[in-house]
Amino acid sequence: MLRRAHVYFSGKVQGVFFRANTEKKARELGVNGWVRNLPDGRVEAVFEAEEPIVKELIEWCRTSQPYAKVSGVEIKWEEPEGEKGFRIRY
Repeated sequence: MLRRAHVYFSGKVQGVFFRANTEKKARELGVNGWVRNLPDGRVEAVFEAEEPIVKELIEWCRTSQPYAKVSGVEIKWEEPEGEKGFRIRY
């Protein structure tokens, strides 16, 4: 089943290639959506794909980002909106 996760990552997540690495991994997994930095230092992302794949990407972002130190993850499950491709938003 297609799921949409609206996710907020906190910690050392800006200035460490978090967005670029997330974009690369999302494309590898076939996840649609976007990622962007927020003024408060967090990173916001939307992931749309089959639920196990969305969960895999969230876990990868939380534990396997090469330079980031994620200290918190907030997930809001929403209805899919039909995102196409994956991009970095500015």
